[in-house]
Amino acid sequence: MIKITLARLHQKHRTIRYPDAPPPPLPDRLRGRPLFDAARCQGSCQLCAESCPTGAIEFTADHKPRVDLGKCLFCNDCVQACPQHAIRHSNDYRLAASRREELVVEEGQALQWAHELGKDLKRLLGRSLKLRQVSAGGCNACEADVNVLGTVGWDLGRFGIQFVASPRHADGVLITGPVTQNMQSALMDTYRAVPNPKIVIAVGACAIAGGPFVDHAEVNNGVTNLLPVDLFIPGCPPHPLTILDGLLRLLGRVKD
Repeated sequence: MIKITLARLHQKHRTIRYPDAPPPPLPDRLRGRPLFDAARCQGSCQLCAESCPTGAIEFTADHKPRVDLGKCLFCNDCVQACPQHAIRHSNDYRLAASRREELVVEEGQALQWAHELGKDLKRLLGRSLKLRQVSAGGCNACEADVNVLGTVGWDLGRFGIQFVASPRHADGVLITGPVTQNMQSALMDTYRAVPNPKIVIAVGACAIAGGPFVDHAEVNNGVTNLLPVDLFIPGCPPHPLTILDGLLRLLGRVKD
Protein backbone atom coordinates (compact mmCIF):
# COMPACT_ATOMS: atom_id res chain seq x y z
CA MET A 1 0.00 0.00 0.00
CA ILE A 2 2.87 2.35 0.78
CA LYS A 3 4.40 1.72 -2.65
CA ILE A 4 1.08 2.46 -4.36
CA THR A 5 0.69 5.71 -2.40
CA LEU A 6 4.24 6.81 -3.23
CA ALA A 7 3.67 6.03 -6.91
CA ARG A 8 0.53 8.18 -6.99
CA LEU A 9 2.35 11.04 -5.26
CA HIS A 10 5.11 10.76 -7.85
CA GLN A 11 2.64 10.76 -10.77
CA LYS A 12 0.74 13.77 -9.35
CA HIS A 13 -2.49 14.95 -10.99
CA ARG A 14 -2.97 13.14 -14.29
CA THR A 15 -6.52 14.04 -15.32
CA ILE A 16 -6.81 16.85 -17.89
CA ARG A 17 -8.43 19.98 -16.50
CA TYR A 18 -10.55 20.65 -19.57
CA PRO A 19 -13.01 22.41 -19.73
CA ASP A 20 -11.95 24.46 -16.70
CA ALA A 21 -8.59 25.03 -18.44
CA PRO A 22 -7.45 24.84 -22.07
CA PRO A 23 -6.91 21.30 -23.37
CA PRO A 24 -3.38 19.91 -23.41
CA PRO A 25 -1.29 20.63 -26.54
CA LEU A 26 -2.46 18.53 -29.44
CA PRO A 27 0.04 16.90 -31.83
CA ASP A 28 0.65 18.48 -35.21
CA ARG A 29 -0.35 15.22 -36.88
CA LEU A 30 -3.91 15.55 -35.55
CA ARG A 31 -6.31 15.91 -38.47
CA GLY A 32 -9.06 18.24 -37.43
CA ARG A 33 -11.44 20.21 -39.61
CA PRO A 34 -10.24 20.48 -43.23
CA LEU A 35 -9.72 24.08 -44.37
CA PHE A 36 -9.57 25.56 -47.87
CA ASP A 37 -7.37 28.46 -48.90
CA ALA A 38 -9.65 30.56 -51.11
CA ALA A 39 -6.67 32.40 -52.61
CA ARG A 40 -5.20 29.14 -53.90
CA CYS A 41 -8.27 27.07 -54.70
CA GLN A 42 -9.22 27.57 -58.34
CA GLY A 43 -12.43 25.58 -58.04
CA SER A 44 -12.08 24.28 -61.57
CA CYS A 45 -9.96 21.13 -61.31
CA GLN A 46 -12.02 19.58 -58.49
CA LEU A 47 -9.38 16.90 -58.01
CA CYS A 48 -10.00 16.98 -54.27
CA ALA A 49 -13.63 15.98 -54.80
CA GLU A 50 -12.67 13.22 -57.22
CA SER A 51 -10.14 11.79 -54.77
CA CYS A 52 -12.53 11.67 -51.81
CA PRO A 53 -13.52 8.03 -51.17
CA THR A 54 -16.87 8.97 -49.58
CA GLY A 55 -17.93 11.96 -51.67
CA ALA A 56 -17.53 14.35 -48.74
CA ILE A 57 -16.35 17.23 -50.97
CA GLU A 58 -18.43 18.97 -53.60
CA PHE A 59 -18.45 22.37 -55.26
CA THR A 60 -21.24 24.92 -55.29
CA ALA A 61 -22.55 26.61 -58.44
CA ASP A 62 -20.06 29.44 -57.93
CA HIS A 63 -17.16 26.95 -57.62
CA LYS A 64 -16.76 27.13 -53.85
CA PRO A 65 -15.76 23.92 -52.07
CA ARG A 66 -18.15 22.44 -49.55
CA VAL A 67 -17.25 19.68 -47.10
CA ASP A 68 -19.60 17.27 -45.39
CA LEU A 69 -17.81 16.55 -42.11
CA GLY A 70 -20.26 13.74 -41.45
CA LYS A 71 -18.91 11.85 -44.46
CA CYS A 72 -15.27 12.94 -44.12
CA LEU A 73 -12.77 10.23 -43.16
CA PHE A 74 -10.00 12.77 -42.49
CA CYS A 75 -7.88 10.48 -44.66
CA ASN A 76 -5.73 13.22 -46.25
CA ASP A 77 -6.41 12.03 -49.83
CA CYS A 78 -7.81 15.43 -50.79
CA VAL A 79 -4.75 17.21 -49.38
CA GLN A 80 -2.42 15.05 -51.46
CA ALA A 81 -4.53 15.38 -54.60
CA CYS A 82 -4.69 19.19 -54.63
CA PRO A 83 -1.98 20.57 -56.97
CA GLN A 84 -2.38 24.07 -55.51
CA HIS A 85 -1.92 22.92 -51.90
CA ALA A 86 -5.17 24.71 -51.09
CA ILE A 87 -6.36 22.18 -48.50
CA ARG A 88 -5.00 21.44 -45.08
CA HIS A 89 -6.21 19.83 -41.88
CA SER A 90 -6.35 22.13 -38.89
CA ASN A 91 -5.95 20.81 -35.36
CA ASP A 92 -9.38 22.10 -34.33
CA TYR A 93 -10.98 19.27 -32.39
CA ARG A 94 -14.36 21.02 -32.01
CA LEU A 95 -16.46 19.24 -34.62
CA ALA A 96 -19.67 18.03 -32.92
CA ALA A 97 -22.99 19.39 -34.16
CA SER A 98 -26.62 19.07 -33.14
CA ARG A 99 -28.12 18.75 -36.63
CA ARG A 100 -26.94 16.74 -39.61
CA GLU A 101 -27.06 19.70 -42.00
CA GLU A 102 -24.77 21.71 -39.73
CA LEU A 103 -21.92 19.36 -40.60
CA VAL A 104 -22.00 20.56 -44.22
CA VAL A 105 -19.86 23.69 -44.36
CA GLU A 106 -18.58 25.83 -47.19
CA GLU A 107 -15.16 27.43 -47.46
CA GLY A 108 -14.89 30.21 -44.89
CA GLN A 109 -18.12 29.27 -43.13
CA ALA A 110 -18.05 28.87 -39.35
CA LEU A 111 -19.08 25.52 -37.96
CA GLN A 112 -22.20 25.55 -35.80
CA TRP A 113 -21.07 23.67 -32.72
CA ALA A 114 -23.46 21.47 -30.79
CA HIS A 115 -25.89 23.28 -28.53
CA GLU A 116 -27.10 22.11 -25.16
CA LEU A 117 -30.19 20.05 -24.49
CA GLY A 118 -33.52 21.72 -23.97
CA LYS A 119 -34.40 22.98 -20.51
CA ASP A 120 -36.44 19.93 -19.47
CA LEU A 121 -33.92 17.37 -20.70
CA LYS A 122 -31.01 19.26 -19.22
CA ARG A 123 -32.79 19.34 -15.86
CA LEU A 124 -33.13 15.54 -16.01
CA LEU A 125 -29.79 14.58 -17.57
CA GLY A 126 -27.44 17.50 -17.00
CA ARG A 127 -25.92 16.16 -13.78
CA SER A 128 -26.20 12.41 -14.40
CA LEU A 129 -26.13 11.02 -17.94
CA LYS A 130 -26.10 7.24 -18.37
CA LEU A 131 -25.40 5.91 -21.87
CA ARG A 132 -25.63 2.47 -23.45
CA GLN A 133 -22.98 2.13 -26.14
CA VAL A 134 -23.87 0.07 -29.21
CA SER A 135 -21.23 -0.99 -31.71
CA ALA A 136 -23.39 -1.44 -34.80
CA GLY A 137 -20.75 -3.10 -36.99
CA GLY A 138 -17.87 -0.74 -36.18
CA CYS A 139 -14.19 -1.54 -36.72
CA ASN A 140 -13.46 -0.80 -33.02
CA ALA A 141 -11.60 2.46 -33.68
CA CYS A 142 -14.43 4.74 -32.53
CA GLU A 143 -15.23 2.29 -29.77
CA ALA A 144 -11.63 2.45 -28.55
CA ASP A 145 -11.61 6.25 -28.40
CA VAL A 146 -14.93 6.23 -26.53
CA ASN A 147 -13.45 3.77 -24.02
CA VAL A 148 -10.40 6.01 -23.54
CA LEU A 149 -12.66 8.57 -21.89
CA GLY A 150 -13.05 6.24 -18.94
CA THR A 151 -9.33 6.24 -18.13
CA VAL A 152 -7.69 8.36 -15.46
CA GLY A 153 -6.43 10.89 -17.99
CA TRP A 154 -9.96 11.83 -19.05
CA ASP A 155 -12.18 10.63 -16.17
CA LEU A 156 -15.54 11.02 -17.90
CA GLY A 157 -17.30 10.08 -14.68
CA ARG A 158 -16.38 13.41 -13.05
CA PHE A 159 -19.00 15.01 -15.30
CA GLY A 160 -21.66 12.53 -14.24
CA ILE A 161 -21.44 10.69 -17.58
CA GLN A 162 -21.23 6.91 -17.37
CA PHE A 163 -21.72 3.90 -19.62
CA VAL A 164 -24.10 1.24 -18.36
CA ALA A 165 -24.59 -2.42 -19.25
CA SER A 166 -28.38 -2.39 -19.56
CA PRO A 167 -30.38 -0.05 -21.79
CA ARG A 168 -33.08 -0.03 -19.10
CA HIS A 169 -30.63 1.84 -16.86
CA ALA A 170 -29.67 4.30 -19.61
CA ASP A 171 -30.75 7.80 -20.57
CA GLY A 172 -29.67 7.37 -24.16
CA VAL A 173 -27.76 5.39 -26.74
CA LEU A 174 -24.29 6.15 -28.11
CA ILE A 175 -23.87 4.47 -31.49
CA THR A 176 -20.75 3.62 -33.47
CA GLY A 177 -20.48 1.74 -36.75
CA PRO A 178 -22.44 1.92 -40.03
CA VAL A 179 -25.39 -0.13 -38.66
CA THR A 180 -25.00 -3.39 -40.51
CA GLN A 181 -28.04 -5.45 -41.43
CA ASN A 182 -27.05 -7.97 -38.75
CA MET A 183 -27.01 -5.24 -36.07
CA GLN A 184 -30.07 -3.23 -37.05
CA SER A 185 -32.61 -5.22 -35.06
CA ALA A 186 -30.31 -5.32 -32.00
CA LEU A 187 -29.86 -1.56 -32.18
CA MET A 188 -33.58 -0.92 -32.49
CA ASP A 189 -34.33 -3.27 -29.58
CA THR A 190 -31.75 -1.44 -27.47
CA TYR A 191 -33.24 1.94 -28.36
CA ARG A 192 -36.77 0.81 -27.50
CA ALA A 193 -35.56 -0.56 -24.15
CA VAL A 194 -34.25 2.86 -23.06
CA PRO A 195 -36.91 4.68 -21.00
CA ASN A 196 -38.32 7.97 -22.27
CA PRO A 197 -37.17 10.69 -22.57
CA LYS A 198 -33.97 9.53 -24.24
CA ILE A 199 -31.23 10.82 -26.49
CA VAL A 200 -29.21 9.39 -29.38
CA ILE A 201 -25.56 10.17 -30.08
CA ALA A 202 -23.85 9.16 -33.35
CA VAL A 203 -20.06 8.88 -33.07
CA GLY A 204 -17.86 8.58 -36.15
CA ALA A 205 -18.32 8.81 -39.91
CA CYS A 206 -19.81 5.31 -40.08
CA ALA A 207 -22.59 6.03 -37.60
CA ILE A 208 -23.35 9.38 -39.23
CA ALA A 209 -23.26 8.51 -42.93
CA GLY A 210 -21.88 5.01 -43.49
CA GLY A 211 -18.21 5.96 -43.61
CA PRO A 212 -16.09 3.91 -46.04
CA PHE A 213 -18.93 1.38 -46.27
CA VAL A 214 -21.44 3.91 -47.62
CA ASP A 215 -24.07 2.45 -49.99
CA HIS A 216 -22.93 -1.13 -49.37
CA ALA A 217 -25.84 -3.57 -49.50
CA GLU A 218 -25.13 -4.83 -45.98
CA VAL A 219 -25.16 -1.45 -44.17
CA ASN A 220 -27.76 1.23 -43.52
CA ASN A 221 -25.45 4.22 -44.08
CA GLY A 222 -25.44 4.99 -40.39
CA VAL A 223 -28.21 5.68 -37.94
CA THR A 224 -29.65 8.96 -39.24
CA ASN A 225 -32.35 7.22 -41.29
CA LEU A 226 -33.33 4.96 -38.40
CA LEU A 227 -33.39 7.07 -35.24
CA PRO A 228 -33.63 10.76 -34.27
CA VAL A 229 -30.07 11.87 -33.47
CA ASP A 230 -29.40 14.57 -30.87
CA LEU A 231 -25.61 14.81 -31.26
CA PHE A 232 -23.32 14.13 -34.23
CA ILE A 233 -19.60 13.65 -33.51
CA PRO A 234 -17.67 13.28 -36.81
CA GLY A 235 -14.29 11.64 -37.33
CA CYS A 236 -12.71 8.38 -38.41
CA PRO A 237 -12.26 7.91 -35.55
CA PRO A 238 -12.94 11.14 -33.68
CA HIS A 239 -10.26 12.16 -31.20
CA PRO A 240 -11.26 11.52 -27.56
CA LEU A 241 -11.20 15.29 -27.01
CA THR A 242 -13.66 15.72 -29.88
CA ILE A 243 -16.02 13.22 -28.26
CA LEU A 244 -15.64 14.80 -24.82
CA ASP A 245 -16.18 18.30 -26.21
CA GLY A 246 -19.37 17.20 -27.95
CA LEU A 247 -20.76 15.53 -24.83
CA LEU A 248 -20.00 18.55 -22.67
CA ARG A 249 -21.59 20.94 -25.16
CA LEU A 250 -24.70 18.76 -25.13
CA LEU A 251 -24.87 19.17 -21.35
CA GLY A 252 -24.14 22.89 -21.50
CA ARG A 253 -20.72 22.60 -19.84
CA VAL A 254 -18.93 24.22 -22.81
CA LYS A 255 -20.46 27.13 -24.71
CA ASP A 256 -17.62 29.07 -26.40
